[in-house]
Amino acid sequence: MKSLKILAAGVALGLTLMSGAFAQDKGVVGIAMPTKSSTRWIADGDNMVKVLQERGYKTDLQYAEDDIPTQLSQIENMVTKGAKVLVIASIDGTTLTDVLQQAADSGIKVIAYDRLIRNSGNVDYYATFDNFQVGVLQASSIVDSLGLKDGKGPFNIELFGGSPDDNNAFFFYNGAMSVLQPYLDSGKLVIPSGQKGMDTVGTLRWDPSVAQARMDNLLSAYYTDKNVDAVLSPYDGLSIGIISSLRGVGYGSGNKKMPVITGQDAELPSVKAIIAGNQTSTIFKDTRELAKVTVDMVDAMAAGKEVPVNDTKTYENGVKTVPSYLLKPVLVTKDNVTQALIDTGYYKADEIK
Repeated sequence: MKSLKILAAGVALGLTLMSGAFAQDKGVVGIAMPTKSSTRWIADGDNMVKVLQERGYKTDLQYAEDDIPTQLSQIENMVTKGAKVLVIASIDGTTLTDVLQQAADSGIKVIAYDRLIRNSGNVDYYATFDNFQVGVLQASSIVDSLGLKDGKGPFNIELFGGSPDDNNAFFFYNGAMSVLQPYLDSGKLVIPSGQKGMDTVGTLRWDPSVAQARMDNLLSAYYTDKNVDAVLSPYDGLSIGIISSLRGVGYGSGNKKMPVITGQDAELPSVKAIIAGNQTSTIFKDTRELAKVTVDMVDAMAAGKEVPVNDTKTYENGVKTVPSYLLKPVLVTKDNVTQALIDTGYYKADEIK
């Protein structure tokens, strides 16, 4: 009887060791994130690590603080240390060609995470949200808030774009303009500054201080005798900078109401600004779901199975069309903050007070 217990213990120990070895055999996934200056990227990194480790992978998470040479060095280090897969949210999607060739030469697969990597044939998959639809939703928020469909207008609008080195910024802008252009053509929307096009309205590195300074300049140059009615902002960080500029000249007090202001990423300062009536909307992109989709891709590649994608035509990176999985963005306004962000568990109720 004693020998049977010893045998059973030995079998259990063997199974435990085998299980540990199997988990270790899944290898390391390198995760390169752009910056901790935006809370969304912190959430992305944390969610990726959580889901990957739950499925038996080791992780190497690195943030480059928006410094391109630092990100290149981090990715090179991941390649040297033998990562099985690289998940990369690039700072500048055009700068990674050489390091991705190194990865390919070492048999390492690459998933572009939320930002498309350009000019490389060594991008295997792309996990993101429907970025064109993000812009459509932002512009629709402006159209609905101003009553443009009901024939109201004309209204004054200014346009802000994202970082020109981020491929997503062009999808956001083009999606928004697909909705706004007819109203610009009809004169129901007017851009007093005349500034449009990503080459003019782009905001390098998504820098809120750059957006605030540009808004300051627009207000002093074009709005001494008129009001801003709407601002297309593609990201919450920029929106907060724009709001600071507007409040500095009296918007949001007395009879000078805040213009319609859009945003993206459902960052806490903007969620609070929406509740307070200073920002009109934001776009919620559930990074928990994006992490799961990305890990599903990693799992499928590791098992030699078909990788889940739902778009094989949209994202051409200059060398190839990258197979992609697109998640649906959600427009958040004061009316559905609780439903979209609290009921889903993304934030706790006391966090947005």
